[in-house]
Amino acid sequence: MILYPAIDLKEGRCVRLLRGAMDQATVYNDDPGDQARKFVQAGCQWLHVVDLDGAFAGRPANAEAVDAILKAATIPVQLGGGVRNLDTVSAWLDRGVARVILGTAAVKDPALLETAAKAYPGRIALGLDARGGRVAVSGWAEDSGLEAVAFAERFDDLGLAAVIFTDVDRDGALGGPNVASTQALAQRLKTPVIASGGVASLDDLKAIKALAADGVGGAISGRAIYDGRVDLADALALFAEPAAC
Repeated sequence: MILYPAIDLKEGRCVRLLRGAMDQATVYNDDPGDQARKFVQAGCQWLHVVDLDGAFAGRPANAEAVDAILKAATIPVQLGGGVRNLDTVSAWLDRGVARVILGTAAVKDPALLETAAKAYPGRIALGLDARGGRVAVSGWAEDSGLEAVAFAERFDDLGLAAVIFTDVDRDGALGGPNVASTQALAQRLKTPVIASGGVASLDDLKAIKALAADGVGGAISGRAIYDGRVDLADALALFAEPAAC
């Protein structure tokens, strides 16, 4: 199982939001490249990067910060936020991003997700952000009205790299992940699920790791790592251990 430390970008800085609210941002590092290097030096295998401004604007808004991360990182980077067309997908992949996440675009233009998945096998992920069981879009500011699990099932045969499932109400709140919903989603899909939102302790990560047999392949953690609630070395060691049968 893979631990994905999160680097969320707002106005060129590394921040964490509370439940997706842009006016509830805590700045953790003014230098995204520096933060990426720290995660690499700690032994992380992947980085999870989100262009928060881009998610709201509908186009990339932190390209310089992303480039700094890509330059500093010697590990793969998955990136989401503001990706609304195939040209943007291609541009990010050409710049060195290993995996592009489509969230809002998948809701508003499902054909784009299908086209991107076909053009770039294994390099496209679906960002499934849910509030109250329904898909949230446009930086989590809008309720699409779509039921999250049923929506994800529509794309289960595309050969996506992953479905990144975020419970918006848990994100940044340190209240624990939505283990039940994550498990239910993973059991319905063939595509690996990455859990996101609410991780506050090593016990939370243990609960996610226990879902490996259900199809959960990783977890994203941000605020808990930055605040020191989760020791990164301990978390990496936990996920490096074989899952229980």
